[in-house]
Amino acid sequence: MKTALTIAGSDCSGGAGIQADIKTMITNGVYAMSAITALTAQNTTGVTAIMESTPEFLGEQLESIFTDIYPDAVKIGMVSSSSLIKTISDKLKKYDAKNIVVDPVMVATSGAKLISDEAVSTLKEHLFPLATVLTPNIPEAEVLSEMKISNEEEMIKAAEIISEKYGCAVLCKGGHQINDANDLLFKDGTYTWYNGKRINNPNTHGTGCTLSSAIAANLAKGFDLDASVKRAKDYISGALAAMLDLGKGSGPMNHAFDIQSKFTKENSEAEQ
Repeated sequence: MKTALTIAGSDCSGGAGIQADIKTMITNGVYAMSAITALTAQNTTGVTAIMESTPEFLGEQLESIFTDIYPDAVKIGMVSSSSLIKTISDKLKKYDAKNIVVDPVMVATSGAKLISDEAVSTLKEHLFPLATVLTPNIPEAEVLSEMKISNEEEMIKAAEIISEKYGCAVLCKGGHQINDANDLLFKDGTYTWYNGKRINNPNTHGTGCTLSSAIAANLAKGFDLDASVKRAKDYISGALAAMLDLGKGSGPMNHAFDIQSKFTKENSEAEQ
């Protein structure tokens, strides 16, 4: 069985972060492992507290994983401090990690900054050059390309700038500001559009985590990047279309929408 590692923060409500990554990896057919960068107290309405891992403990987690069950792919989510970013970079280089998907969580879709300028600089210097693919949203792509993005032509230009600067592929996520969730993959000097199905579902907590983890899972299984992106897009469309409705805010998707077995059935004899 192929394996994948997620390096990210924990979401105790289960919709995003480590929990979303593990669900996604399992349902995409790989064995999932995790190294936790931070604990968060959060739910569908927001984050109330964060407790970061120390660089030393994060390093020990990564050592334990790479020296025993070597991952066939690695997904990296939100890492908010320079010391943690450097720890990740050092371990990935030490063990020659492959198929690295970096979701550069820096700016929320609302435009709010999520990490410090120092941490952004450290990401650019230490982590991005190791990536197979970066998966920025529009505000993040604007930061990385240092240009405004307001249409599809500007998406292409920004993705080209980022790809050339860091020597990796870039999946620029469109979102509803630019188009109906059509994403652009730029690699090796060429680009491909991946059209998303417009799904009227307000419960989108964890979509970025899920997409990047699904790409990593498919890379781990031996699919090339183009096929991995296509399969990941199809998976997230199915998870959204299942219309799960939990929580009081922007709720999670149903990561298990495609699982049907005797173990998933509810007790038909239970009191309703």
